[in-house]
Amino acid sequence: MCGIFGYAGKRKDAAKVVLKGLKTLEYRGYDSWGIAAVPAESSKTQISNPKNQKTIFIKKQIGKIGSANVDDFPQSSLAFGHTRWATHGGVTAVNAHPHLDCTGNLALIHNGIIENYEEKRKALKKLKHRFVSDTDTEVAIHLIEEYATNQLSSKAMQKAFNELTGLNAFILLSSPEKKLVIARNGSPLVVGYGDGENFIASDPAAILPYTRQVHFLQDNEMAIVSDKGIMVFDAVTGDLVEVEKQHLDYTPEQVVLGKYPHYMLKEIHEQPAILSSIAAIDTTPAKKIADIIKTSRGTYMVGCGTASYACLAGSYLFSMIAKRHVNWALGSEFSYQLDFLTDTSLVIALSQSGETMDTLVAVHKAKEKNARVFALVNVEGSQLYRESDDTLVIGAGPEIAVASTKAFTGKLAHLLLLSYAMAGDVSDGQKILLRAIKSSKKILSPPTGSKIQKLGSSLKDAEHIFIIGRGLSYPASLEIALKIKEISYIHAEGIAAGELKHGPLAMVEKGTPCIVIAPNDNTIDAVLAGAMEMKARGGYIIGFSNKHHEVFDTFIPIPDSAEASIIPTVIAGQLLAYEIAVAKGLDPDKPRNLAKSVTVK
Repeated sequence: MCGIFGYAGKRKDAAKVVLKGLKTLEYRGYDSWGIAAVPAESSKTQISNPKNQKTIFIKKQIGKIGSANVDDFPQSSLAFGHTRWATHGGVTAVNAHPHLDCTGNLALIHNGIIENYEEKRKALKKLKHRFVSDTDTEVAIHLIEEYATNQLSSKAMQKAFNELTGLNAFILLSSPEKKLVIARNGSPLVVGYGDGENFIASDPAAILPYTRQVHFLQDNEMAIVSDKGIMVFDAVTGDLVEVEKQHLDYTPEQVVLGKYPHYMLKEIHEQPAILSSIAAIDTTPAKKIADIIKTSRGTYMVGCGTASYACLAGSYLFSMIAKRHVNWALGSEFSYQLDFLTDTSLVIALSQSGETMDTLVAVHKAKEKNARVFALVNVEGSQLYRESDDTLVIGAGPEIAVASTKAFTGKLAHLLLLSYAMAGDVSDGQKILLRAIKSSKKILSPPTGSKIQKLGSSLKDAEHIFIIGRGLSYPASLEIALKIKEISYIHAEGIAAGELKHGPLAMVEKGTPCIVIAPNDNTIDAVLAGAMEMKARGGYIIGFSNKHHEVFDTFIPIPDSAEASIIPTVIAGQLLAYEIAVAKGLDPDKPRNLAKSVTVK
């Protein structure tokens, strides 16, 4: 979940290159940050360095990296850095990465959790290694140090990596050998091939300004990265691995803010264009997957967080359009529901990053049952992409804001087309998706956008917000509630409207904001009945609908687009969550306690 970036090349401003990369990756962790660089020979006598930093210059601070600079760094051609999402040890500068060995010649950054760190720490203390932090990471650097006394740092890394249990990514900087050594098991790492320079990152988005030629490290792979090149090895056997470089289709402009104040707002406004691209793609892959679903004896969709709500929406779409029952489950719970899987089952895994650990664990368990796995994923080359039997890339481009927006609606668009492909007329799905795009553009343009902004300001002091819907509007209510919770920290709850009288009405009192999703479908009368129940208890009713109704105190128009109405509805909810957060003075891109790409169990 942490941000990792490394550079080895000919430039003399390696620390600035790393800082720029880390700022791109800060959505993966922003409790604290640190950068380490090996000073160039010409600058070693010109810098003031603490006594414990013999050959490596390090700077570590708590808080976000946004306004940081490395103007005090010496010239360097080898550097790496880390933005932390704390697990072991509190948020302090001492616990921030990188961590040094006792000699000051080796430094390490780490993503993941070392499960056997306590026993290793005790053994290393007996060998007189000095620990200064509360992290599990420091165990790894001292273990590597121990083994590096009589062998190359790469061999020491390999030996330590195979002794440390858990799902981890390690990057070692060796000052004497002028190289970076990396190893991965579970946590993502990608290497980028430049012209006389090479890169390491935890997300390919950070590498885009420099190269699009990459290799995604697979589990139990390690690599040596220097200005001379990149060599990839099997971390278990040590054998050299031949890799085929992958070309990224992303563009550098996709990770630049441009005219927008926040990435979340930029990504919300990118959705109509992304959905248009999905509507225009070759439908052959959708037809192929539809045929696989038809022939499977049991199809199950799994995802976590936002992706899980896309799964739930998919179950409605397959039922309504394709007349096919498709189960759905939370990725973190699917491991407890595997008894019914067989070699004729199909598991559809949904993920933005393709590295979500709970989803990957569910996929691994499904494959143990010989079930077929189809991935709907946004990152080509990610672990989920590689491990699935069939894949469909969402095509939303890099998503920087922690709260997912465009990847979610991209998933909905693909599921809509898949449902119509199963029904035998994918062209109808494309037409309905085009209606949803037109509706979404209206929501993001004045006057609706301005109306949502005003509503967001009025809700900034709310203690609770309830969102109700039926049918496809139920997963929409859950997703809108999640967005409000994630970035405004207001308690928001999505509720199936029919469940109001079974408990949730007890929470509604005078002035409680209640968002009512009432599209032009067969749920509208029942949903409006729920709105009446809430209004009778004093609720302030906000209507998300294609037409006004007397029960609404505030009305947000959502132009009708049949089964695809869920897409503009959710976009309106995303924008409302954003406006609430901004009105509260919060950073919508980096919500507290959260990070992008949940790679720990």
